[in-house]
Amino acid sequence: MIRTYIKQHELGLVFRRGDLAKVLAPGSHFVPGLFLPGSQLQVVNTLVTRFVHSLLDVLVAHPVLREHLTIVDNPEGQRALVWRDGCLFDFVGTGRFAYWKTPHALKVETFDVRDVEFRHEQRDAVLSMDAARTHLKAIDVDPHEALIVRRGGELLGVYGAGRHVFWAHGQLIGWKAVELREQVADVAGQEIMTADKVTLRLNLVVSWRITDPVGATTVVDNAGIAVYREAQLALRAAVGGRTLDQLLTDKDQVATEIRTAIARRAEHFGVAIASVGIRDVVLPGEMKTILNQVIEAQKRAEANLILRREETAAARSQANTARLLAENPVLLRLKELEAVEAIVRGTRATFVFGPGELAPQVKSLVAAKEDE
Repeated sequence: MIRTYIKQHELGLVFRRGDLAKVLAPGSHFVPGLFLPGSQLQVVNTLVTRFVHSLLDVLVAHPVLREHLTIVDNPEGQRALVWRDGCLFDFVGTGRFAYWKTPHALKVETFDVRDVEFRHEQRDAVLSMDAARTHLKAIDVDPHEALIVRRGGELLGVYGAGRHVFWAHGQLIGWKAVELREQVADVAGQEIMTADKVTLRLNLVVSWRITDPVGATTVVDNAGIAVYREAQLALRAAVGGRTLDQLLTDKDQVATEIRTAIARRAEHFGVAIASVGIRDVVLPGEMKTILNQVIEAQKRAEANLILRREETAAARSQANTARLLAENPVLLRLKELEAVEAIVRGTRATFVFGPGELAPQVKSLVAAKEDE
């Protein structure tokens, strides 16, 4: 018989022929037969909270030892958090795990990974553990994004801004962040023939944003490319049905027609069209020359028309003046005096007029002056 001492933070495990025969509590013990072959005493430290042993599945079946342990049995699809004195101590997956009940206070929380999303009031503390990286996937979503989460191709949900944590069960969880801010598609350099057979190039600007993240990622492969393609088709349809003059005269109406056509199609794959604008209309060199000549001729014709209108108005005014003078002798006399004043202005000669018409008298004075 051998005497042994077990400390307060220890337990003694006595093995006979490889099987656990007795559990020794703290204190002094006489253990018979330890010197015999196949006998062994193992002292375990209960301060090491997690009990790890190669024969764990057999040892926990001993009723005395089991009283000292908290056993965590996780079937497939279950995970457990172990808290020690209020602090997170361990994060374990599928399997059997054992923890000493003393000297620490333990709490075990179990979770089903089929819930997909991991929710916990101390989630960030859990994520700080190295073991959590094996079992959890944390994704931070910006305010201008939406998160689409799928498991094995099955849609699980659409999540908004914030941090979201998911169980990485079998690495089947997949996700995609979708941009929700307004974006711009620059449809540049489209060569299109108008209804009057004029080939030109147009640059179109389309502003759009995703309103249905699921539709924008399932109906089409890439929402931006889809908007670009629809803009090309709508632009060709709108321009091809108009002459060059109609296009240049009402570009805003053309842009509105294109926007309506794109919006009707884009709605099917979760995109809203904010605005459409024709930025540039590029004509071939010879067409620019012809248009300049046409515009010059138009402006010249407009100038001639304005000149003729002014001449007509002046003639009409003179006719009205002559009629007034014929109907009002006094007014005619005043006009004659104004004419004489204009003639003698700036001279030192003195003229004396008699009664009668002024015009004959002025003529006689001028003739007399010429005879001198």
